[in-house]
Amino acid sequence: MEIITGRITADATVNTTRSGKEVVNFSIAINDGYKPKGGTFQEITTYVNCAYWLSTKATNRLRKGVMVQLYGRIGMNVFTKNNGEAAGSITCHVNDFKTLSPIRGASNGQHSANLSNLATAAVQSTQGNDDLPF
Repeated sequence: MEIITGRITADATVNTTRSGKEVVNFSIAINDGYKPKGGTFQEITTYVNCAYWLSTKATNRLRKGVMVQLYGRIGMNVFTKNNGEAAGSITCHVNDFKTLSPIRGASNGQHSANLSNLATAAVQSTQGNDDLPF
């Protein structure tokens, strides 16, 4: 079992296999980089094609731009392009995932309201503490 973290490149889609099983497919981009001695910073992006078989409801959370942490099995898909050139891709059969950033289109108003309530509670808890030394 591997853990990888990346940003979703496009909204997840639900596909159906020939046997009728539904799978959620999406891709993530993993950004990394390095600076060679005396050179400029070089950014490297690795793309991973992902499949999540447990629930199609996951498409609500697997949206473009969301940062996710995936737990699953990493694999390699080797194929021949139409022009005869050999190619490959990295795959991940996802067992579980966590969203690490807000989901586009989610109820941000509720999130803002919760933050506002926390701020109000913090201010109220400091009022009335007249015995503080400062």
